[in-house]
Amino acid sequence: GSRTGRELWRAQQDSPRAGKGKDRKAVSLERTKGSEVLFGLAPCGLALSRARRALFRLFLKEPRGGSGRPLRAELALQAAARGVPVLHVPGRALDALCWGRPHQGVCLEAAPLPFRSLRDAEEPRPGADGESGRRRLLWLVLERIQDPMNLGALLRAAYFLGVDRVVATRENSCPLTPVVSKASAGAMEVFDVYSTDDLQGFLKAKSAEGWEVVGTVCRPEDVEDVPVINCSEFQWDKPLIVVIGSEGEGLSLETRLQCQRMLAIPPGRALHPGIDSLNVSVAAGILLHSICSQKRRHGD
Repeated sequence: GSRTGRELWRAQQDSPRAGKGKDRKAVSLERTKGSEVLFGLAPCGLALSRARRALFRLFLKEPRGGSGRPLRAELALQAAARGVPVLHVPGRALDALCWGRPHQGVCLEAAPLPFRSLRDAEEPRPGADGESGRRRLLWLVLERIQDPMNLGALLRAAYFLGVDRVVATRENSCPLTPVVSKASAGAMEVFDVYSTDDLQGFLKAKSAEGWEVVGTVCRPEDVEDVPVINCSEFQWDKPLIVVIGSEGEGLSLETRLQCQRMLAIPPGRALHPGIDSLNVSVAAGILLHSICSQKRRHGD
């Protein structure tokens, strides 16, 4: 008899079996105040399995066949085990919940996932792991990444390639939204993302602790105050922070001055004006792979 129950009933009556085209009404489902809606099998499944945020309701597409059916049934069991209500609704209801984005028949209403504070994080000590005392840590720092698709792709690459920690600037940066979670293929649900309000102060403090801070640049000729080297020639033997700048603008001058070196990816041909750089997440993937491959060769 609740309002949500009545809306779900109307959604079911308004399913494709009940009418066509113009006769159907838009489906609207009332959400818990302050909640957001994750969408897609990977984000919803990983959010359910890790339970790092409050979970309210799991919405599944009404069973009508399709490749996603067994996985959706498994999600229903996970939700039930955690006491999360499971509601079966028409596909159009799911479309409305996630604004038409590709949901694969699954949406999950949950509390937002905030950035973690560096003040609350356990600080790993350089060289404290292993008998040799030479374990090399790799952190990725993101300055003002604003596109949620880029942020998600960056998190996915960082998690896959073995980055130890990701830190984002809080100001003028994209929050950890459902779009970011989907673009990260759910990596955001299992990989902590930290934030800082004082990027320059943070980098300066890490340098004083013995970390090397390197920035990234797409046009080496634009940099005069910091040495620029080819990413394939970069060698590292101490804890490392790689700083990635914002889309279009790159690193700010203040951040660039905190870097000991800058890394560049050489192009494979003479570039046409206007196509002289890579997408930020693609560039980060190339740089991180080059660095992490060294880490694997040395057994760190």
